Amino acid sequence: MNDNVVVGMGEALWDVLPEGKKIGGAPANFAYHVSQFGLPSCVVSAIGDDRLGAEIIENFDGKQLKHLIETVPYPTGTVQVEIDQAGIPQYEIKENVAWDNIPYTARLENLAQITTAVCFGSLAQRSVVSRTTINRFLDAMPQDSNRLVVFDVNLRQGFYNKEILCNSMKRCNILKINDEELVTVSRMFGYPGIDLQDKCWILLGKYNLKMLILTCGINGSYVFTPGNVSFQPTPVVEVADTVGAGDSFTAAFIASILKGLPVEEAHRRAVETSAFVCTQQGAMPVLPAELTQFPSTAE
Repeated sequence: MNDNVVVGMGEALWDVLPEGKKIGGAPANFAYHVSQFGLPSCVVSAIGDDRLGAEIIENFDGKQLKHLIETVPYPTGTVQVEIDQAGIPQYEIKENVAWDNIPYTARLENLAQITTAVCFGSLAQRSVVSRTTINRFLDAMPQDSNRLVVFDVNLRQGFYNKEILCNSMKRCNILKINDEELVTVSRMFGYPGIDLQDKCWILLGKYNLKMLILTCGINGSYVFTPGNVSFQPTPVVEVADTVGAGDSFTAAFIASILKGLPVEEAHRRAVETSAFVCTQQGAMPVLPAELTQFPSTAE
């Protein structure tokens, strides 16, 4: 595998939707979309020795998505997804599954050493095994300031606590959070009552972040960097479902930054990519070329 790999690390699973099952999990969505922007990417997770696990590998191979996925003696993860009338997904995430038990291996250590950017979330840290593996992976990455360590907060079903969130914010240099999660985190950390932008500036400074990405659904999104903020309105589109839209936003943004685009341009591309994914069913549609191509000067 090339140097400078972009890694999505954590849950790989099946979203069981009303119309059938679709492959999902934020790290897989992220890694797949990064690969569509022409960057080497890899998803790190675990599957069970079962048909659902074999189908995940077949699916990733079919998409030519590189993966480092161990087989462990737990069932492959599934999530029951119900879509409400506004197209917003509600999740029931099965516990004690394969991705809760991602082992730390020599192959994973070798991958860490050639990783230029990694995205991890809070959900995959609900179990001590995968949480330990994620932290060891971050420790094994080269500790230079050019590496991007993205913590994408995903508060689901109470599978989080203050200690996990605090440790992850200390470990990352880019924090991605939505407006609802920011309210929850602010209560937990004792910053209630001030407006969302002030909370973002506090977190940016407190954790010495390069960037903080705040998404606010239909109310647009912000990227805070020290001394500056970029705002983009959310395009109005016909929503099929919002599954995976946030992951495509993160992937487009990180790919754009790695390709050398300025923050505002990376932000605009992330918003357009996320809006397109909302018009498609499932988390991993093929992106149109006008979204994934970069001007030659960006390299």
